[in-house]
Amino acid sequence: MPAARSIALPETGQPRVVVIGGGFAGINFARHMRGAGWQVVLLDKNNFHQFQPLLYQVATCGIEPDGIIYPLRKLFDGFGDGFRFRMCEVEGIDLASKRVSTDQGSVRFDRLVVATGSATNYFGNAQLEACSTGMKDIREALDIRSRVLQNLELAACTDDPEEREALTNFVIVGAGPSGVETAGALAEFRAHILKRDYPDLEIENMKIFLVQSGDTVLKGMSDHASQRALTDLRSMGVEVLLGHRVKSYDGRVAVTDAAMEIPARALVWTAGVKGNLPEGFAESQLARGHRLKVDRFHRVLGIDAVYALGDAACMECPEYPDGHPMVAQPAIQQGRNLAKNFHRERRGRALRDFVYKDKGAMATIGKKRAVADVGKLQLGGFVAWLLWCFVHVLFLVGFRSKLLVFTGWMANYLTYDRGNRFIVRKFGEH
Repeated sequence: MPAARSIALPETGQPRVVVIGGGFAGINFARHMRGAGWQVVLLDKNNFHQFQPLLYQVATCGIEPDGIIYPLRKLFDGFGDGFRFRMCEVEGIDLASKRVSTDQGSVRFDRLVVATGSATNYFGNAQLEACSTGMKDIREALDIRSRVLQNLELAACTDDPEEREALTNFVIVGAGPSGVETAGALAEFRAHILKRDYPDLEIENMKIFLVQSGDTVLKGMSDHASQRALTDLRSMGVEVLLGHRVKSYDGRVAVTDAAMEIPARALVWTAGVKGNLPEGFAESQLARGHRLKVDRFHRVLGIDAVYALGDAACMECPEYPDGHPMVAQPAIQQGRNLAKNFHRERRGRALRDFVYKDKGAMATIGKKRAVADVGKLQLGGFVAWLLWCFVHVLFLVGFRSKLLVFTGWMANYLTYDRGNRFIVRKFGEH
């Protein structure tokens, strides 16, 4: 049998560390590896980094999609032979031979960093997975945008009141930050855009349902933030259904465990995530949430020379017995800490274990409506909204992205307009 082909890479004489994933953890690790004495090879199925916290704004016509994605090759411009990027789909890992197999060939590694992020968790419900839309990448965000606009166009065409109701009902499952922010953005769309673009539809026709199995929104934030967000959502006309779990959805009707039926042609699932791991790991190496068990130095337990970061890693510690939150900040900080440990190792210095610096949590509900927990401060309203805007622009990659998003927000703020109401590709045709 012929040997599997290898992806072409320059031989530099340096040991090679392969990084799987160009998300927050992967790019922060790779960018801080300059001068560490390793050849860094980054693998990702996309040729861009995407800023996931703002996917919902693309989905609700708030900003251009290219405002939150950035070319990976441009991000590492000037790194020389010490860095290489290859766009490929990782198919599996052979830990014994230290090779990563992809759809473009295999890559040898001396050390491996798994930074593959997370995937939508449907908790084993195949029907929900088939009929709903998650919001984990830019394509799904564009799918949601197309679905929302297509449904409104179809609603304007039909004279069947039941069909119109189903087309103008939008269900969002999960009241974490993504669900709350999506519901708020759709409510603002309804208030300021619907009657202008669709004079044949009444504002009352478009209903937004936010379904949460628990008894609170924004679980994990302070009671002040949760209650304020709930009050804001309801004042904006969002129907928040607490204590309801969606148990089925066939693309036409969502049914909750309380036997409530909601006719809807669109359901967005933001109710859970799980580690998005490649094949090659044993069940004993996995923690709850399909994440790899790691020690305080990011090393996968029981495997030599393999590390995991961000959403792919579960680092149990007294402060976080189930691992760190699956959000951007832990991933960023873990990527930087691991890279610094590579530098320390080269210099013969002791490695530093990871200590997460919690910088707080925030969510926006709409224009001048947001909540933020920063240390002991519990902020709400306009001040929290300004802070939310500043932080998100700050962490965008690249000056052009910062400029696009900032100017888009300023235009929306002054005019209440959402200029990205395009159906570039019809939902379901790709």
